[in-house]
Amino acid sequence: MIKKAHELGLHRVIEPKGALPQAALRLDATSAGFDNEVVIDVETLNVDSASFHQILSEVGRDEDAVAERILSIVSERGKMQNPVTGSGGMLLGRVREVGPDYDGPVELKVGDRVASLVSLTLTPLFLESIEEVRLDADQVDVKGTAYLWPSSPIVVMPDDMEERVALAALDVCGAPAQAKRLAKEARTVLVLGAGKSGMLCAATARHFRGEDVRIFGIDLAEENLKMLQEAGLVDDYRCANARRPVDVLDALKEMTGGELVDLVINTCNVDGIEMAAILCARERGVVYFFNMATDFARAALGSEGVGKDIDLLIGNGYASGHAELTLEILRSTPAIQKRFGEMMSSGAEA
Repeated sequence: MIKKAHELGLHRVIEPKGALPQAALRLDATSAGFDNEVVIDVETLNVDSASFHQILSEVGRDEDAVAERILSIVSERGKMQNPVTGSGGMLLGRVREVGPDYDGPVELKVGDRVASLVSLTLTPLFLESIEEVRLDADQVDVKGTAYLWPSSPIVVMPDDMEERVALAALDVCGAPAQAKRLAKEARTVLVLGAGKSGMLCAATARHFRGEDVRIFGIDLAEENLKMLQEAGLVDDYRCANARRPVDVLDALKEMTGGELVDLVINTCNVDGIEMAAILCARERGVVYFFNMATDFARAALGSEGVGKDIDLLIGNGYASGHAELTLEILRSTPAIQKRFGEMMSSGAEA
């Protein structure tokens, strides 16, 4: 271990000096661990869905090309931060070393299996190799090293569920935590996008509100939506393209008898979907954007352009107790845990 470390990670910033690690262009991921850091042997990267799908659109469904692109980003930046989407993901690994001044959110010891709950966009990361690319799970198995300081959330992996399932859920655990808060007063909720975060948000709203809330789902594909309805987690669903906002609005009205909803939770993993969410919210309703491809200028100006007086909320990946809540939801909804397992093992669409 070496000394003189900053509690917010400024000691890892190469350029520009004075920037926080997330905003930095490059991080130092080759120096030995500092006295306030935990050093992790990285085994898997769970890449943010928007980022992973952007890479696929750029290089195609070619495992070698995807691996090369990820290695290139990490080599250039010292972290996994997609230069197009700006997003990263999270990691799974094993604790190699704990600095003498490390005072993080949980007590760690050498050998612990851990997942980072902080974005790869600010995590110093060095990759020796990529061992396997899981195209439809948004995951890559790697050999590498990462460093986290005390302000970085981290969790010891649960021992009662398959690790890849837990990792996939923990990657989006900010979404169900915020869904619990936002659905508290809502009578109607639309979940736009039925991937991992969308499924967890629907389950969370149902878990805490029961039959006091009507939950609707819209996605381009039917499989996850059908499972959610069969499990009683959504009341109705339709398939529509979120890049065609009027189609989405028409689909919602078909389900609600012409009404708009109190809360829209946007968990799509593509860009150009801001107006689909905005059009579906009632006056003084809420739209929560848990989508790293969101253009917030386009959302703000688009809402103004259609005369919508609604609250637009930025998705925050961190909320107090978010990891524990997400694992609770996963344990209490076997249908979603099973679906996550299928997605991780059989190449189902995420």
